[in-house]
Amino acid sequence: MRTAYRLARHEARLLVSLGLWLARRRHGTGGGRAFGYARGQGATMAGPALVCVIEAFTMAVLLRGWPVAHRVMLVLDGYTVLFVAGLHAACVVRPHVLTPKALRVRHGAHVDLWIPRAAIGAVRRETRSTHERVPAELNLAVGSQTSVTLELTAPLAHSTLLWRRREVSVVRLHADDPEAFVRALAGALTPERTGSSSSPARPG
Repeated sequence: MRTAYRLARHEARLLVSLGLWLARRRHGTGGGRAFGYARGQGATMAGPALVCVIEAFTMAVLLRGWPVAHRVMLVLDGYTVLFVAGLHAACVVRPHVLTPKALRVRHGAHVDLWIPRAAIGAVRRETRSTHERVPAELNLAVGSQTSVTLELTAPLAHSTLLWRRREVSVVRLHADDPEAFVRALAGALTPERTGSSSSPARPG
């Protein structure tokens, strides 16, 4: 029951994000500086949506003699297209937000992590295209890539979409302009806690 509720709430957020996207508005950026991360995934998200559109057309032809089945498939395909568009919209309208006291790290409608500035031990520009599953690391890749690494001074609790709690001490994320992101965040950190130089890209 709890899982169904969280999934339903997630889908509601996608629909809200789609509305904000169409209205050219952003969510939760008041009082902070927003940093987008969705620029590189538009083409990736467009692929599944196009497949659904083609499937809907194909099924309309194949099921033209069965009107009930045709309507059911049309609704399912239409909702799938809407769902995929909502996933992309959520990433566009819910950017990372840097406030005077904290960094709000987000990834679509399913990750929303507040990191106090004092909890950030180091920040550096680091491009990675491969990410191993490590219990204490949170990797928020866009197009299989992250471009900024945050090291925390102490583990921070993070809840997944299905409410599984885990402690993370390293957060890797993507930003459309990682250099600007690192510079802005580094303003509140001492030189010892900042890695200003770009690291070479890891092999994909």
